[in-house]
Amino acid sequence: MNEQRKPEPFRLVVVSGGISDPSSTRMLADRIAQRAVALAGTHGNTVTTTVVDLREISADVTTMLVSQLIKPRLQQAIDALAQADGIVAAAPVYKAGASGLFTSFFQVLDDDLLIATPVVLAATAGTPRHSLVVDDQMRSLFAYLRTTTVPTSVFAAPDDWGDPALARRIDRAALELVLLMESGVAQQVRDESWDSYTHEFGSAASAGDAVDLDSDLMRLAAGGSAA
Repeated sequence: MNEQRKPEPFRLVVVSGGISDPSSTRMLADRIAQRAVALAGTHGNTVTTTVVDLREISADVTTMLVSQLIKPRLQQAIDALAQADGIVAAAPVYKAGASGLFTSFFQVLDDDLLIATPVVLAATAGTPRHSLVVDDQMRSLFAYLRTTTVPTSVFAAPDDWGDPALARRIDRAALELVLLMESGVAQQVRDESWDSYTHEFGSAASAGDAVDLDSDLMRLAAGGSAA
């Protein structure tokens, strides 16, 4: 009898924009990831988790913004996201918006990197008045990146940590993430409708596109002369 092969583990990447240590933002992201791992286990699946702690690569993000130079630690984070089956993205809220470090990191990513990838959006703040930042600001950023954000967002102010309602939202968001990862929807979208997207020259899509670098137009663009 042939042994049935176990399915490959799902790859979950946690991106935390918290800058303190310990960080409430990291704690919230970890709770969501832990529930996703546990819920996937009840379905007979395993999940490996990689953490991208943005405070550790903040200088690299800045360098990328001003010079387009990708340093090794930033490249490792990008590579992890490129291979992710799901993402938990958590940001602290400053001045009524997601932190600049968090938004800058996702702004330097290739527009094609995260197409259809399932994402849980989460945020922390010092007051519940900022609870709409996740859906009002963060969700639009990830819509631009063409990710598949789960319906439930997670927000935590100081008074929320002991509230059972936070645990219920974490459970719901984690389950939505797990179901999307298990569905394989991201890979199906990329496989069947990749060509229907607009890809910028030089993007992640361009490596697989047929571009004639020896055409008159490309020689002129590179500073040469047409044949």
